[in-house]
Amino acid sequence: MDIPRLGVSVAVLQGSKSRMLRLGAGHIEGTPLPGEAGNSGIAGHRNTFFRDLKDIWQKDEIQLQTATGLLHYEVEWVKLVVPDDISVLAPSTESVLTLVTCYPFYFVGPAPERFVVRAHKY
Repeated sequence: MDIPRLGVSVAVLQGSKSRMLRLGAGHIEGTPLPGEAGNSGIAGHRNTFFRDLKDIWQKDEIQLQTATGLLHYEVEWVKLVVPDDISVLAPSTESVLTLVTCYPFYFVGPAPERFVVRAHKY
């Protein structure tokens, strides 16, 4: 996955367990794969691969290389939610990408919120 304006480039692995997230971003279990219809969730640690999400803007491009080709997404919105608010991963009729990381970015210890980025495929 690449976010060109931010210079972010990270491998997206299957699963979002802590071990996987030490190696890259992780596809959240139970969500569709990127490019499929629905809401694909990807998690990453705020202090490593997803640190630069703090600077993401609406309309930024997110690129995701899959086995079937290069997918392009455009950021729709960014918001903060409490950790147990899984509504951001609710099913969708269109192909969307939801990036999730802990917030605040420079907080020490368990973070009190989640930083969520929603992008739609174009």
